[in-house]
Amino acid sequence: MIDIERYWERLDILQVNREQARASFIPYGSAAAAKSGKRGGSSYFQTLNGAWKFRYYRSVSDVTEVFYEDTSSVHETWDELIVPSCWQNNGYDQLHYTNVNYPIPYDPPFVPDDNPAGAYVREFNVAAAWIADGKRTHVVFEGVNACFYLWVNGTFVGYSQGSRIPSEFDLSPYVKAGTNRMAVLVLKWCDGTYLEDQDLWRYSGIYRDVYLVSREAAHVRDAFIKPELSGDFTEGTVRAELETSGELSVRTELYAPDGELVADGSAIIAGSGVIELGLSKPELWNAEQPRLYDLYVHAGSEVLLFRIGFRKVEVKDGVFRVNGKAIKLKGVNRHDSHPSLGQTIPLNHMIKDLNLMKQHNVNTIRTSHYPNDPRFLDLCDEYGFYVVDEADLECHGVVNTGTREEGSFHKLAVHPDWKESFVERAVRMVERDKNHASILIWSLGNESGYGGNHIAMAEWVQQRDESRLVHYEGAAALYKGDENTEALDLESRMYASVAEIEAYALDESKTKPLFLCEYSHAMGNGPGDLRDYWNVIYAQPKLMGGCVWEWCDHGIAVKTPEGENYFAYGGDFGDKPNDGNFCIDGLVSPDRKPHVGLLELKQIIAPILMESEDVSEGIIRITNRYDFIDLSHLSLRWKLEYGGELIDQGSTGALEVAAGETQTLRLGYRQPIAEGDGCVLTLSIWQHGETVWAAPGHEVAFAQFETPAAEGAASGGETGAGGEETVGTAASYRSEFMKAVESGGVLTVSGFDFEYKFDLGKGVIASIRRHGVHMIDEPVRFNVWRAPTDNDMYIRKEWEYEGFDRAVMKTYASSWEMLSDSSVQVKVAFSLGSYIRSPFLKGEAVWTFLPSGEAKVSFAADVRENLPYLPRIGLELVMPKGTEEVEYYGYGPHESYIDKRASVRKGRYLLTVDEMAQKYVMPQENGSRYGTEWAMVTSELGMGLRFDAPEPFSFQALHVTSADLAAAKHTTELARRDQTIVNIDYKMSGVGSGSCGPQLLDQYRLDEKRIAFELSLSPVFKEE
Repeated sequence: MIDIERYWERLDILQVNREQARASFIPYGSAAAAKSGKRGGSSYFQTLNGAWKFRYYRSVSDVTEVFYEDTSSVHETWDELIVPSCWQNNGYDQLHYTNVNYPIPYDPPFVPDDNPAGAYVREFNVAAAWIADGKRTHVVFEGVNACFYLWVNGTFVGYSQGSRIPSEFDLSPYVKAGTNRMAVLVLKWCDGTYLEDQDLWRYSGIYRDVYLVSREAAHVRDAFIKPELSGDFTEGTVRAELETSGELSVRTELYAPDGELVADGSAIIAGSGVIELGLSKPELWNAEQPRLYDLYVHAGSEVLLFRIGFRKVEVKDGVFRVNGKAIKLKGVNRHDSHPSLGQTIPLNHMIKDLNLMKQHNVNTIRTSHYPNDPRFLDLCDEYGFYVVDEADLECHGVVNTGTREEGSFHKLAVHPDWKESFVERAVRMVERDKNHASILIWSLGNESGYGGNHIAMAEWVQQRDESRLVHYEGAAALYKGDENTEALDLESRMYASVAEIEAYALDESKTKPLFLCEYSHAMGNGPGDLRDYWNVIYAQPKLMGGCVWEWCDHGIAVKTPEGENYFAYGGDFGDKPNDGNFCIDGLVSPDRKPHVGLLELKQIIAPILMESEDVSEGIIRITNRYDFIDLSHLSLRWKLEYGGELIDQGSTGALEVAAGETQTLRLGYRQPIAEGDGCVLTLSIWQHGETVWAAPGHEVAFAQFETPAAEGAASGGETGAGGEETVGTAASYRSEFMKAVESGGVLTVSGFDFEYKFDLGKGVIASIRRHGVHMIDEPVRFNVWRAPTDNDMYIRKEWEYEGFDRAVMKTYASSWEMLSDSSVQVKVAFSLGSYIRSPFLKGEAVWTFLPSGEAKVSFAADVRENLPYLPRIGLELVMPKGTEEVEYYGYGPHESYIDKRASVRKGRYLLTVDEMAQKYVMPQENGSRYGTEWAMVTSELGMGLRFDAPEPFSFQALHVTSADLAAAKHTTELARRDQTIVNIDYKMSGVGSGSCGPQLLDQYRLDEKRIAFELSLSPVFKEE
């Protein structure tokens, strides 16, 4: 191994020659260049991004070439690697996903001797003007995972660790005018790895930007810009606390959001000093109106620009407030994650995330679990997001190290040798990000126990920055860490249940607001509990909101050998230990396609509440849930439908509702709605102007209201099966053709143009025809199983233990008779069960075949005691090839479940079977439609089956079976069947968010002990 000090295992050395942390800024040569925001437009900035020579070593001990020497030529035969990038996305090292468990033996501060390393070399030019007159040349590494050594022109410059925080070095003693050579050795692991055990893919390398900055001999080294407000918010002061290297004449100019110069000042500063600027009636910054002032700092030939916002963050009477208003944080947890670039995030990708968040009513981002790229925070300032900035600190893996004694989770948090490592991570975060208006809360990290080291972090943060709050969830009493939480401003929880947060809110002894830093785990088909959380959050002032876990699925874009694209997850690359698809837990897919869960969140946290006062009269109430702005940027469209058919529509101009206020509107129906009409009123609130994140016409929220239908009115405008008249003489005429013949245990029921075959031994319909067309390929069966969702991962074990996944029907007895009205009735006594276990339900199914062609089933069964709740109960049918068209009246256009249906609208939908599916990275139950009133599944010629029930039912039509979904681990493993599998469910249990959180709420479980329902099916030629 080359001769380097083993700093990577020394807690007493976290850096060598690294500059002190400072605010993130770039010096420019003019105010115009600074205003452009383009770093490349600065004559004092030079990127080092690009192609570097690179060699990967399986162990640092294999690095024997003295590659960093000025005369070394070994790198000429090396690979080229783009900087910034992650090794693992470029074919080096091991793609590895683990959640809690450390990827190395737990032996702090030591790491494996076979510590992978990457050597980087590149040449760069330095202009003569950069080193003239005592100017200083600095290099900034925005992010290197996990630690690195730096040489320039053969001379050792320094060492740094801390993967997601910048490292800056003064290169002035080492560079010369003309061509220079930089060499970097990056190690995969160091003692800091024990503090970077976040739930993510474990990436390595120079993965964020690298650049040079030129500084005058005397320059502003650091700036803490403090916008301060008077108690009534009518007066503002900008306090610019500046640190300089030498004596410097500094002039400041403050421009309002409209570009008007509103204040200026100057001072001679030697070492440190303050310039204060005052102004009246400052425009306040908030997420709804992100008003930014531009503060230019002219220092010698350099111009620094700080975009600042006036806002006040506080807790008053146990309520979280911004600018005096009680605020609800409607947030998400966001990791740096790109499907092909890993943790290297392009600027446009950041913008895409923020656009999607704004479009879906998200106002808060927790930077889980480390500081993000500083440009991301610039965008949050500009777009308007409340940010919880989190220190790069997580040592979750301590809990699984084989030491189970009391307090083991807190080992590093209480160990004095780790204090400096803890505190430094807070210092470097706060110093870098302290000038961002968007940051309201500093977080001390995540899932790292709680002890004196956290308390030292909190005390330092509060001493340094009194304008923000301090958060750390790991201090919750349930973890049994240090009881001293004086330095924390908030009470924080992960995955607390709805009942628990309500109990906290009602407990008068609790004086801090409660922040759900993680809740409603959005893994796979979910989350299904958002509405329940927000009903309580809106109702209780002490509940300040929270952040859904999490924003995106962390899938890796790969191809099968045949070239089919899919997203991989833990274990797909032979990585051990791994946590499988637990990284696929977001509101959007890896390529940023919104899941239904995001559509649900958008609707539930929408800033407008619409309520019906009298639908028949068109009287509605609009409540503005924005905290600071009125609704003048929004308008309302409405439409009135009956059975999916439009009967009236209209719109309003700009709405006139002040923040927090309610307005009553009367819609102008052309004619009154008669009682019992059964109409559906749909309201849509839309944006009529353009914003940076959405075009005119963007829908912010919608609502639907129904008027009661007359008793016995047909749904969807249909009259009987297939729309055919079934009363009077027509019914009598068809009765003449009804026949029932039993032969060989099969009952054949035939009518005017249809035929059923009923297998009396198996107790089910075996064949359905109309006009000779086969409608099913397999016998109809009763079904209780669904492909488990990710959120079913715990209850699944109980379901499979009872045999729900392998249920078979036992027929005890069956009998039939022809009734006086020519209908045919079949009674079947049956049970459903599996091997080993007793049957889980027993009952009777009564099938009635009518002259119209309709077949009705009346199902009644008792469920065995001590069973877990059922996944579903209903009928499953396998329809033949060519059955591709789905039409239904119910909720859509996408999937919905009893606890996941805020984002669907009642209407009449025409889809293909493929369009009924919702694809998840990990295949699972999907595509069901809650609250369906009728459905038809047919060929494109309209030949197929219609389904009805006295009460709305859950409906699904897919080209895969539940068994197919349950067996597949990736979408590429799902073979699309030609047949269509249809499920008509009396009920289906909800989806919840139990993969990491409370189990499914009782009201969403199918746990009835007596199940009784009716369904009907009819063979149809619907085009007739």
